[in-house]
Order: sequence, then structure tokens, then C-alpha cells
Amino acid sequence: MKNVKFLLTAACALFAVAATAQTDFSSPQYAKWGDTPEAREQNILNSNFLKESCDNREYNQAAHYFQELVKNCPTASENIYVRGAVVYKNKINRAKSLAEKNQMIDSLLLTYDLRAEYFGDHPKRGRAYILDRKAREFVTFKPNDRAGIRQAFREAIEAAGENPDPETIVLYFGNLCDDYKNTDEVMPDEIIAEYDRLTPYFANNPEAAEYKNQFDAAFGLSGAASCENLEKLFRAKMEAAPDDEALLSQAVSLMSRAKCDGDYYFSLAEKYYQVKPSSETAMFLAQAFQNKGDYAKATKYLNESLAVEQDPAERQKLLVRIGLVELVSNNMQGAAAAARQARDLNPEDGVPYFILAQCYAASAANCGGFNGQATFWAAYDTMAKAVELLQDDTDYLPAAKTYLAAYRSRFPSSEECFFNELQEGARYTVNCGTAAGVATTVRAR
Repeated sequence: MKNVKFLLTAACALFAVAATAQTDFSSPQYAKWGDTPEAREQNILNSNFLKESCDNREYNQAAHYFQELVKNCPTASENIYVRGAVVYKNKINRAKSLAEKNQMIDSLLLTYDLRAEYFGDHPKRGRAYILDRKAREFVTFKPNDRAGIRQAFREAIEAAGENPDPETIVLYFGNLCDDYKNTDEVMPDEIIAEYDRLTPYFANNPEAAEYKNQFDAAFGLSGAASCENLEKLFRAKMEAAPDDEALLSQAVSLMSRAKCDGDYYFSLAEKYYQVKPSSETAMFLAQAFQNKGDYAKATKYLNESLAVEQDPAERQKLLVRIGLVELVSNNMQGAAAAARQARDLNPEDGVPYFILAQCYAASAANCGGFNGQATFWAAYDTMAKAVELLQDDTDYLPAAKTYLAAYRSRFPSSEECFFNELQEGARYTVNCGTAAGVATTVRAR
């Protein structure tokens, strides 16, 4: 096979020589290939040989032709550097020692530097494009040179001016955050400063919403986005632009992700809700105030949002949240009312049943005697439905199963059923508490 490749290469070389022999290289169109007709002819032949060597995977030969072309006519063709990158990437993969591999990596990166120097003004594949590709190669082939990776990406972003590739920003910032977490080379102030500097680029590219989410997530997970640091970042910015809705949204989102619970955070969150009320923001605020123990404010925001929300799915979510907040604040009537409405909107959601069952069980103490014990039949039935619907919900299912066993243990005994003239399996309607009117079945514990 190697002999066949050699013969093909030789044949192509003869063809190239024959073709160039009939060309007038003194013509101005060939000036970029050399100072004399003879030099131009040889350099064009070397360019052809470079292409053929790459096609035949003879990368040592190709490297020789590439070096000759860079030395003798570096501005002749962009393809010299495109093929040069192909050559050195393949030589990296074929290197027989670490020293050789590192040498080939340096040669690859130099190829991009040379291309940027000689073809950086290309209208589509100019300096920004070239340095972007170089930065990605840097990550691939020199993953341990953290400072070099950061510098390569910074140069690429700077070269792009006002319109860098959002993916490139995310790659750079993700590596920067990784270095903050894993090395001593990056300080939290640098993470915050870079986040601040790079955020406006996404405003110029609204189609890059997914990259913006990744960018914000990297910041939120970096550890640099502490509540103290975030407050320092946004306090000054909000004072300068108090009516900037996008900035307000960004501040609330990041401080929420950092689980902030200070007065400044709550003031921003409430202001954002006033500017842009929505069920999503209401639930977010409700959770925040619930965590703070301010259940009255939590239900206030949820009910305000419910009053204007028209989407049944969003209404159902709001009602579930209201039920949960009322439950933890021990308002069983309010929790049961919200849970029933949520259940009616989506009978396949297990959480409303989870809430209702607890409301029924909690009211048993107020009923007293056998009527109170009978309430646990309704609580058990309702929690069993919750368990059935929550099979894939790791947040609620364990608690639902625990409650289910507890409710069964509170059933009346066989003797208590007998003395109340009730037979097991008979129908029974609960007559007190939040479960009043609920039909169930007589059972003994």
C-alpha cells in the first residue's frame, strides 16, 4: 500500500510539474508566490505537494513543504495554514514521545499565530475566527496549562470586538471558574469582574439564551458567587441603574441561586415582583419568605399571582404552593381548600393528595373519640393515592410512605368498630374536620 501511495504521489507530482511548465509565472497574479518566476513556480509546486502529502497522510513530507512555504511565501494562500494545522494535529497523535508531542503542539499553535498574522484581515475567517480555533485547540492539547488556556480565550474574545461567539465566552468562563475552584491562580474578585465584564455581550445576542443560562450557572456554581460578593456586585450597579429590569432580574436570579436570605436580597426580590409580577416570581418569593418563616408574606404573593393567572397549569402550581405554605403554617382549612382546587385542575399530580391527607390527619385531634379515629381512614386513602402518583418523586415519596404507615396505625380497633356498630368493609362518611363529607371504608388496625 505504501508503494501505491508513493506511485500516486509521484504521478501527481509529474502532472503538477507538467502543468506549471506551461504557465507564465511572470504574470502579476502570481506575485504573491515569490519574487521571481522561478521561485513562484517552485512555491506553487510545493503547495501542490503539501496538499497531496496531506491527502496521502504523509505528514512528515507535508510538514517539510509547509515549512518551506511559510519561509518563502507566507502570504500566498490561507490554505497553507489550514493544511498546516491538519499536519500538526496528526503528528501530535503519532508522536512517539512526550517531548515530540509537546513540540508538535507548539507547532500547531504557532500555525494559528502565523495565520492570524498573515490572514487576520479575512472578512469571514479573520483574527477572531483564527484565535477562537486556537483557544479550543489549546484546551484540547494543553489542558494542564491553565494560564495559557485563559490567555488564549481572552485573546479570542478581545479579537471579536463587540460580537464574540457566546459559546466561546461560556468555554472561557467555565474554565476560569474551574481554575478558581481547583487552583490558587484565580481569586473571587476576578470571577466577579469577568462575569460583570462579559454579561453585556449576551444582551447583544438574545438568541444565545441557552449559553446565557450556562454562563450564569457557571458563575452560580463557582463558589465565588457568595451572597456577600453578589451584594457587593449588584448594590453599586442597582444604585446606578435602579430601573434596569434586566439587571434586577439578573440580581434576583443569581442571589436566589446562592440561597441568599438577607434584607438586601428580599428588597430586590420584592421590587422585581412589582416591576414584573408573574407566577414564577411569586413562587420564588413565596419560597424565600417561607424559608425565612414569614408565611403571611409567602401566601400574600401566591394569592396575588393566583388572582391574575389564567393558565390552568400555572394556577395548579400556585395552588400546590399555597397548600404547602398553609400546611407548614398550620392553617389546615386553607391548605385543604388550595389542595382540592389543585387536585381538580390536575388529578394526576400526587402533591395535592399529599397535602390533603395531612390536613385530614391533623384535624382528627379536633374531632375527638371515634370520629377522630375514623378521620384516619380518609387520611390513609388520600395518602395512598399520593404514594401511587409520586412513584418517581424522590422529594415527596419517602415522607408519603412514612405518613401512610403512621395513619394506618391510628385506625380504630375491631372492638371499637364493633361498639360503634360498624362492620369492616362497610362505607363510612367522615363527619368532622377537614375531611367532613369524605366517603371511605371501615377498617381495623
